[in-house]
Amino acid sequence: MYVCVCNAVTERHVYQAVKQGAKTVKHLKEQLNVGTECGRCVSCAKACIKEAHAEQRQEFAKKLIQIAPVQLGAA
Repeated sequence: MYVCVCNAVTERHVYQAVKQGAKTVKHLKEQLNVGTECGRCVSCAKACIKEAHAEQRQEFAKKLIQIAPVQLGAA
């Protein structure tokens, strides 16, 4: 899905930028020119950032569980 039509930025571009460290719309503006034309994409970009960060947290939690599984009842 296109996030920023003016600059042809897709959801995939935003997710990649977040993986590379983007945390705010300001970062996306610097990296992808999101919000530099009409500005209608800013709310969608914020939502994509939030979703991408949530996915990263879930992936991190899964990795932690795989690395150190909890043993119930062990003392």
